[in-house]
Amino acid sequence: MEFDTDWITLGKHRIKLRSTKGFPGEIMHRVAEVTRLAVDHNMSARARIVEIVFRQEKAYDITIGTTMADDRVCAPQLEAAIATVMGLLPEQVNIFVEAVTQEEVDLHFGVYERMLAEKLGTVPPLQ
Repeated sequence: MEFDTDWITLGKHRIKLRSTKGFPGEIMHRVAEVTRLAVDHNMSARARIVEIVFRQEKAYDITIGTTMADDRVCAPQLEAAIATVMGLLPEQVNIFVEAVTQEEVDLHFGVYERMLAEKLGTVPPLQ
């Protein structure tokens, strides 16, 4: 059992929260909610938050999977916005947008999120 990992579902996002300092707490859940709002209102409908990692240096690495390469354009603005809302420095929030082709994933709800997480290496493939 992993005590540094938690899974939450926020709307259409199935997010893996991971903390290098122990179990993800309330602040990580707030970061996830703020990130969900930012992604839902600024990226395409295909963008999904896959993982949020809290590192020892008090920095958050946010991985977003999508089938639309144009979603990468707004990542720097979202980093600054999330950092401002959470009271962090802009360099403490890092967003990584990974684009895959539509042929690589099944677009059905639930399956899409799982396949994105597998393609990005967040979760192991189902056997």
